[in-house]
Amino acid sequence: MKLVIGSNPWTYSCISRILRVVAYSTNTLSPNASPSKPPDTLPIRVSRSGHPKASIVPVLNQWLEEGKAIKQSMLHTIIRHLRSFGRFKQALEVSEFMSEEMRYGISVGDMAVRLDLISKVHGIEQAEKYFDSLPDTMRTFQVYGALLNCYAHHKCLEKAEATLQIMRESGHLSNAVSYNVMLNLYSRLGKHDKLDVLMQEMKEKGIKHDAFTNNIRLNAYASSSDIEGMEKFLTTIENDVEVSVDWHAYVAAASAYLKARLTEKALEMLSRAEQLVTQASRKHAYEIFLTLYTNLGRKDDVYRIWRLYGNLGKFFNSGYLCMISSLVKLDDLDGAERILAEWESGYSYYDARIPNVMISAYCRRGFIKKAEAYTVSLIERGVIKEPDAFILNSLATGYQMDGQMSKAVETMKAAILSSSSGWKPNLCTLAACLKFLEGEDNLEAAKELLQLLQVRGHLSNDVYNGLVKNILDGNVDVSALDQTKGGSETLDEESTRTHEGQIEASS
Repeated sequence: MKLVIGSNPWTYSCISRILRVVAYSTNTLSPNASPSKPPDTLPIRVSRSGHPKASIVPVLNQWLEEGKAIKQSMLHTIIRHLRSFGRFKQALEVSEFMSEEMRYGISVGDMAVRLDLISKVHGIEQAEKYFDSLPDTMRTFQVYGALLNCYAHHKCLEKAEATLQIMRESGHLSNAVSYNVMLNLYSRLGKHDKLDVLMQEMKEKGIKHDAFTNNIRLNAYASSSDIEGMEKFLTTIENDVEVSVDWHAYVAAASAYLKARLTEKALEMLSRAEQLVTQASRKHAYEIFLTLYTNLGRKDDVYRIWRLYGNLGKFFNSGYLCMISSLVKLDDLDGAERILAEWESGYSYYDARIPNVMISAYCRRGFIKKAEAYTVSLIERGVIKEPDAFILNSLATGYQMDGQMSKAVETMKAAILSSSSGWKPNLCTLAACLKFLEGEDNLEAAKELLQLLQVRGHLSNDVYNGLVKNILDGNVDVSALDQTKGGSETLDEESTRTHEGQIEASS
């Protein structure tokens, strides 16, 4: 097998031929084979625009060329959705399109959002340049707060502390918001000793702790497994007549007990949390409850919360992603298929993570035919143009587990060629592919597979050279493969961490 770097991994490879001949049958497809097609709106076009790294501007221009208007409120909605899906590059393009092409005036809030997006897309230095370009009159509390958020996101502790000091001196620290950003940064860096110092400063300045302040402190106790400290602090804030304890506090406590394997106490905290959920916070709360009850193995409670979620009267991708991920983790694939069918029948904004979770679940549980058939259905229905790196990575794992190693190698190659920064292959599957090629005396193909990883920026030169040497010596070292750069190893794990991260985000 000769791997050709730079070849089109989908149109011309054996993978397309494999999927083109997959039989459509009721035995291999889930009940969602023919959902109704969503209406043509600009947000839908944006959501189905292909690779997250591809430019979104042609989609916006095409909409205008068709004689359709683009209101500023619609662009705000699109930016918000893109940010929620982590498509920061495209969100930044829409932000720039709003002011440069549409000539809409941008508010201080728009500037704060753009500062955040520049930081995520181009790095902190470019964000600083944008901040410096703003007139002094526009450097309000909101914009300084966004800059502080940028530093906190990139864990630039000294710059964050310096920015907080500027805000102190300029009188911008009049409430708990920026203090909470700094408290959260200290917590993430494990500097728990500084939490109490900053909270004491708030007390001396007469800045009241709010629920977020308390929840950050509780989460810090939880992350350090300080059950005793957490219980004492929880008792203190429960007796505070000025700041009411909200459901987030009990979620933080439940997380700590869950981590400590104190199941009954975790369930007690969740019960208290459920009683405190407000009308406005139900969506976020229910999504977190789904994750926690899943981690506790409580499938009946997962379905109970989902029924409550259904009473919200709105269609949220994040909820469907959370529920499907939960059922997959609980090994309830039939239930996950039913929820997937429901999502496909009514979504208005396509979220690739949802079908990807299902495809990953099929592949990891040995249902490669179902994974192939569902991927074909997405293409034939025009939902996607071609499988992305996450789908291909899952299919490669499915082929590997099914013993179809030639297909696994070809599909892994396609996944790498389709990948971008932040992606990471299934390391066990990659190792199996290399071992297979080694066993076939095809060391050149194994080297080229590693070279693809290097070219795509997933392997450093040193790691690449070391792995190639190992292969030539007849030794595929799986531990060395763990040095690949990128995000989560699998989509299932990524989704789990995403929803578990919502617990911390709630603070």
